[in-house]
Formats: sequence, C-alpha cells, structure tokens
Amino acid sequence: MASTVVAPETTAAETTLREMTHWINGQKVSGKSGRFGDVFNPATGKVQAKVPLANSEELNAAVAAAKAAFPAWSAQPPLRRARVMFRFRELFEQNMDKFAEIITSEHGKVFSDAKGEATRGLEVVEFATGIPHLLKGEYSEKVGSDVDSWSMRQPLGVVAGITPFNFPAMVPMWMFPVALACGNTFVLKPSERDPGASMLIAELLKEAGLPDGVFNVVHGDKESVDGLLEHADVKAISFVGSTPIAEYVYAKGTSHGKRVQALGGAKNHMIVMPDADLDQAADALVGAAYGSAGERCMAISIAVAVGHETADTLRTKVMERIEKLVIAPGMDKTSDLGPLVTKIHLDRVSGYLDTGKSEGAELVVDGRKGALPQGEGFFLGATLFDHVKPEMRIYKEEIFGPVLGLVRTSNFKTALELINEHEFGNGTSIFTRDGDTAREFASTVQAGMVGINVPIPVPMAFHSFGGWKRSLFGDHAIYGPEGVRFYTRIKTVTARWPTGIRAGVDTTMPTLG
Repeated sequence: MASTVVAPETTAAETTLREMTHWINGQKVSGKSGRFGDVFNPATGKVQAKVPLANSEELNAAVAAAKAAFPAWSAQPPLRRARVMFRFRELFEQNMDKFAEIITSEHGKVFSDAKGEATRGLEVVEFATGIPHLLKGEYSEKVGSDVDSWSMRQPLGVVAGITPFNFPAMVPMWMFPVALACGNTFVLKPSERDPGASMLIAELLKEAGLPDGVFNVVHGDKESVDGLLEHADVKAISFVGSTPIAEYVYAKGTSHGKRVQALGGAKNHMIVMPDADLDQAADALVGAAYGSAGERCMAISIAVAVGHETADTLRTKVMERIEKLVIAPGMDKTSDLGPLVTKIHLDRVSGYLDTGKSEGAELVVDGRKGALPQGEGFFLGATLFDHVKPEMRIYKEEIFGPVLGLVRTSNFKTALELINEHEFGNGTSIFTRDGDTAREFASTVQAGMVGINVPIPVPMAFHSFGGWKRSLFGDHAIYGPEGVRFYTRIKTVTARWPTGIRAGVDTTMPTLG
C-alpha cells in the first residue's frame, strides 16, 4: 500500500546560505555570539540559512529596548494602539502568500496549510483591534457616603513569548497582538528551526507604525530561554511547546516572580460512536491525524472506536483515504502531506513505529514503506496502528508525527474513561448523531477544548485556547478574553472628595457604609 508521491526539487535560492539577524529596537542586528543554528528546507534536507543564537548581551539589549519603549507605548490611548494593529492586519493580509512560502520552506507543511495557519493567526490580530472595549473597567457610584469605586486594567511591562516550530506565524500571533494592544512591549524568542516568519512580522509591524523597541525578536536556544526566565525586567512569559519544557518554563519563571502561561503537549482522542456517519468521521480523522504531517498540538493521534464493527469499518475507510494521500514537497499544489521539520525529528517519530510493533500493536500502514519522494528530504508517510492499548508508549506519549492509533472499546463509558485518565487534556472530539451522548461527553470529558463532529476544535480568536491537566501550566489560557486578563493587571480605585465636613480621626477598618 503506497500513497502518491512527487519528488522534491532544489531551488536556486538554496545554493547560497542566508545569514539571518535578530530584530532589536526596530532594526536588524547581526548575531555577535559566534553561535549559529541550521535552518533546513525539510523537502530537500539541505541547509538554507544560518540563524544566530543570542548571547546574554544580545538578549539584554532586546529587553532593554523593550523596557525603554514601554512608558511611551503604554501611555498611548488604547485606540491608537489598536490602529497600529489594524494597519498591521492589512499589511499581513497583503503578504499572506509570502508568509505561507516562508513557512513551507522552513517547516515543510504544504502551502495551503501554511496559508491556513497564517489566516488563523490573523484572526487574533483582528480580535486585538477591538481591545479598547475589552480594557474597560467597572464603575460603582456611591459605595459609601460620597465615595465612588472603579477598576482599571493596566499593562504589565516587558513580556516575552517563546514559541514552537510547528506554527511559526500563528503561535506568535496568539501572543503579541493582545500583549501589544494592551500596552505591553514584547520580546519574541521563536523556534530556531523556522525563524523566518517572525522577522517578516517584525518588519511589517514597523511599517504599520509600531514604535521602535515595542516588538523585538531574539533567536536562540536554551541559553536565551533561561535568560528570559531569569531577567528581572521581564514581567510575564508565554510559552507553547512540549510538556517537559512547559513544566520547566512554568517552574523557573514563577520562581523568578513572573506571570507564566505554559502550554504543553497533547494526546488528543476522537471517539467514534456506532451511530456516527463513518465516511464523515473517516474524512475528519485522516485530515486531523495527518495534516501538517501530524505536527500539531491539536492533531488527533488516537481514534477510539466504540464497537468492533465500528472499528473494522473505520479502519477500512481510513486505509482507503491513506492510499489517496499525495506525499510531496509543500509547494507542490497536489501535496497533502509534506515532510517533517528535521532529520532528528523524523528519526524520533520513525522510532515509535518499531516501538509500537514491539509492544504488540498491529502496524496496518507503515509510513516508511512504499514510494516516498526521492532525495534527502525528511518524509514519512501516513502511519496507522490498530489494537493499540493504554499501556503502550505509542498510546501514552506525544509522537508529533503522522501516526494514528486505533483503540477498540465496547461502550461509550470506557471510551470516555480513556480520555479522562490520560495525563494530557488538550483537545478531544466525538463523532455521533446522538445529542444525549454528545451532551454528556461535552460536560464530563476532562479536556480543555471539545469538538462535537468537529475533529480539531481550536477556538476562534474571541474565545481562548488552552488545555487541562498536563497540557497547560498556569491559570490563564491563551488569546481571547483570557489573553487580555493575562497581559494586564487590575487596579481598583476608591475615591472620596472633600465635602467640607471633617469627621476626625478614625482608626477602625473603614466600612464605607
């Protein structure tokens, strides 16, 4: 069994390596540390650029620029800050294809998927343009005799974002539009694997009228991450990545007195009930499991079929769809499935296929076999395991690749318990025609984002994104109303104006009655 493949082509642009820069105080700044990381074209396996890895001097310069820019930026009326976001939105939309090309060339996902990523990020920018309404406080007249009280939401100061490789445009845009619109200044540490999108974002923000220093980009590795977590002038950290690193970021950041939201890993289940439209469920499952080569924190990696007849039929329908998937470089318009991001990640994901077989799961479709694009690209085909058990590593661990496991259960209760007992609680979904089952699932499942006949329930920008259990560390989900709360702190003012009547000294607790 083999999917359709298209061979990659080496572009002329790859013959000369680009040396990337940081973005500090509104300018491109060449790296001075002498350390560089490789940026690959995953479709060819060739290095296409060198990205500088910052030292403490460069990181401190970015934070200092953000700190210096904060007083003037935070003093701007919220409407003026929102207008910058609105101009950025227009520029981003004009450059949508350029963003998608950068993402595809550095990450590997197909062009249409990269464009979809950029579109979902743009939705958060659109949300941020309405920030003046969301920053409104509350007012209470006459809480006591001649006494009024009101609340204000004010920015924190310098905040930072640490973002993953799988969404190099969208995830930063989950963070900085809300942070900037609320009056903060921002330091972004994007993934060093695909940093190009972040630099284009910086250039367009400046073109939109953002003052120098308000948004900065510093490339780096663990040294830069630790520098941000420890820096006294950084007031809050947003992070998206694997659970071990999310837990580390949360513990270290909070120990240094910072507000932290750290989004971690996932093992998202999709329950398929016997009454579901199995063609619809199979279409949704294949798209959710194998889109972006499975490199999504909201990918469905476990299908839980209720009933053996349901499982057998679903397995057949999924296999039929796998056969039709086109594996090709992301810029090929026929491509359904592009390469993984690096050779190291490809080897890691491939290793799980041997692990699953050794644990007793049935490897129905092996993505390493059959025709794959020739060359040194990091390709792996869609993979399907059946008879997966909860004690297996391929069930428990986040693989982050095009690997789907099929679990068979006899009833809905058992299927629900599987999800609720898993350490991750990011997203989940159910496919059914029964409203009672769907309602019970939505109200009792232990996950932060739930889909009913929707395979990837990523909330729109005016809601908030965040999982439960070990998929999120911190009290705030990301973007939407929760993002506004995360990037601001509340201040409550109680005021009495002199009336000409002195009551004298009173040392008791004021009751204002």
